[in-house]
Amino acid sequence: MTKGKLSASAQPSLAEQSRTLMHVERIGTLATHSTRQPGFPFTSLMPYGSDPSGQPTFFISRLAVHTQNLERNARASLLVSRTCAPGDALRRARVTLLGHVTRVIDDGSVRDDYLQRHPETHQWLGFSDFGFYRMEVVDAYYVAGFGDMGWMSVESYKNAQPDPLADHIAGIIEHMNADHSEALVLYCRAFAEVDAEVAVMEDVDRLGFRVRARVGEEKHDLRINFLREARTPQQARAVLVEMVAQARQKLGEQRS
Repeated sequence: MTKGKLSASAQPSLAEQSRTLMHVERIGTLATHSTRQPGFPFTSLMPYGSDPSGQPTFFISRLAVHTQNLERNARASLLVSRTCAPGDALRRARVTLLGHVTRVIDDGSVRDDYLQRHPETHQWLGFSDFGFYRMEVVDAYYVAGFGDMGWMSVESYKNAQPDPLADHIAGIIEHMNADHSEALVLYCRAFAEVDAEVAVMEDVDRLGFRVRARVGEEKHDLRINFLREARTPQQARAVLVEMVAQARQKLGEQRS
């Protein structure tokens, strides 16, 4: 755990951000190699699960086009994008995983995880054409937003863990934007030195949060770090309250 004051540039690694996104979301877009039109990609809306190393799992039918494609060529990619964040879709976080997709044989942990994420799948368990598949990830590319992106090693992706606030991200964002819009403006002015008129929280993690601030007709994408690491919603709330007090004090001193 990080102790003391965080540096101004502190933020989770690309691998951790990717694992967090895979944990939070439930549906992606799977691209396979078309057997009907060789050389063309074929994309499918794809619910997914995740094994302990972050490798996506699927429950699919042999009758489906994407499964038939995979039986001929196991290479595929999965795109997962953040859905809970407000604002422009092109500024939302997304990750693309590349790997080989093969059938899973008698892996109860894959089944249990997938059914927990997609309980409606129970109705298909008795169909003989359905089965569980897993992608063996060979590469990963993460985009946090405009100008903030990069590849990561497959080892770093598999060894990372989702952010401890992952299951609370949507709730924190909704609460801050609905009930504490004035505090978000204060954070921008005091900690990012941007004279924001309006600010919207778009993402949050254990080390800080991202804000979209408006100054007149200009818009600014800002990263504002917590005073210290927050690993629970209660810790996040406490540090956000403390930051409001510090922001008011700092801005008051500047005016005096």
